[in-house]
Amino acid sequence: MSGLFITFEGGDGVGKSTQVRLLADYLAEQGHTVVTTREPGGTELGQEIRNIVLHHRGEIAPRAEALLYAADRAHHISTLVRPSLERGEVVLQDRYFDSSVAYQGAGRVLDGDEIRNISMWATGDLFPDLTILLDLDPAAARVRLDAADKVFDRLENEEQEFHSRVREGFLALAAAEPQRWLVLDASAPRDEIAAAIQARVGSLR
Repeated sequence: MSGLFITFEGGDGVGKSTQVRLLADYLAEQGHTVVTTREPGGTELGQEIRNIVLHHRGEIAPRAEALLYAADRAHHISTLVRPSLERGEVVLQDRYFDSSVAYQGAGRVLDGDEIRNISMWATGDLFPDLTILLDLDPAAARVRLDAADKVFDRLENEEQEFHSRVREGFLALAAAEPQRWLVLDASAPRDEIAAAIQARVGSLR
């Protein structure tokens, strides 16, 4: 029996990590074996790549950045995600190739189709069963990030114009494939968002 692959997308500060945790707890209570992971950084190699793309002090050329994410993705899917799905487990993943299309495509103003094609080659055309987009105005997301009182990474440090392009990129992706996406207002109460996610996930099984 094949498993279920669910990805979470959205800008920085929208609450993806919280909703991944809440859904993992809910599915575990239902008796499912759940794997939670993230990109970049879901494997040991991925953590090294994460440190480069998010914390490198110097400039990284946009195309090099896109290829680093794709390298992480290729290893991550091959060594962690596909084996988990083949065991019939539920994989909940914070970010996948849609983030590359939004951040490096729309944000860095590269060709989104090329970015997607690189990821499809890297992953052997593995698509999620469901992609959840937590949508939030970048200004509101920045308030949340500021309140968290942590050091910003390279992408979080980008100007609001960059984050606005990323948001529009995500919304365009969701509009193009509505059957795969669940778009939710990330400013809604946490438990309300969790309930909507649980209802949609329940319809998949």
